[in-house]
Amino acid sequence: MTRLAHDRYCDEVAHQAGRFGSVLSSGADLSATVPTCPDWTLEDLVRHVGRALRWTELIVRTRAQEDVPIDWAPGAAGPDARGDAAALESWLAESAATVVRALREAGPDGRAWSWSGEHTAGFWARRVTHELVVHGADAALAAGRSLEPVAADVAADAIDEWLDIVRFVQRVVPDGPAQALRAPGRSIHLHATDTGADLDAEWLIELPEDGVTWRRGHEKATVALRGPLTDVLLAFYRRIPVDAPGLQVLGDRELLELWLEKATFA
Repeated sequence: MTRLAHDRYCDEVAHQAGRFGSVLSSGADLSATVPTCPDWTLEDLVRHVGRALRWTELIVRTRAQEDVPIDWAPGAAGPDARGDAAALESWLAESAATVVRALREAGPDGRAWSWSGEHTAGFWARRVTHELVVHGADAALAAGRSLEPVAADVAADAIDEWLDIVRFVQRVVPDGPAQALRAPGRSIHLHATDTGADLDAEWLIELPEDGVTWRRGHEKATVALRGPLTDVLLAFYRRIPVDAPGLQVLGDRELLELWLEKATFA
């Protein structure tokens, strides 16, 4: 499946970081628990995202040939004082700006180590984009704000990437939860109901013994998840329930629940 243009990812990183920062400037309680990441407060979430951005910037800027400790990244520690929303917002914005500069300078084919085996800046541009999309939703939920729609091309690409990641993790982590995603003859269909045919925002996911496969398209499946594209994305990432208003599950709900439980990095 064709990815977005490199500059499109870079633009979206800046946009999503700004959206994330607006949660901090709205007076949100930094000590609030993030409901979708209950081990974290909102401040913990911000610091996690900012550190990831700083680490990525270091990898891309230095054209790293191997993994580097995150603490080596300049500015990764974030503001010294806790509870300072303005300082956190400024640090997050600066973190995003630095990684965007590094990504643009490197270009999509610039060499840069990654955990995925795809050692390019293009990999990181895509990964950082969707990290911000999903954790931005986490931040909004922690602050009690409504979730804003994600641009359709970005949301569709986020689903593509997540499917690629699950397939990769299933292959390289033999003892991980994703190994349970083997159900020959059974399949999952995702169907966005608010996009045009040109985007082809439908997916068929199959679970054969040799590992997850997927393709875009409208096909019958064992279970289907239907609804607005952003909601389908966030439900697939376990950020909202599949019973959220506007979403519909048709067919074998247990298979969808198996996917949501096992399709994980952990």
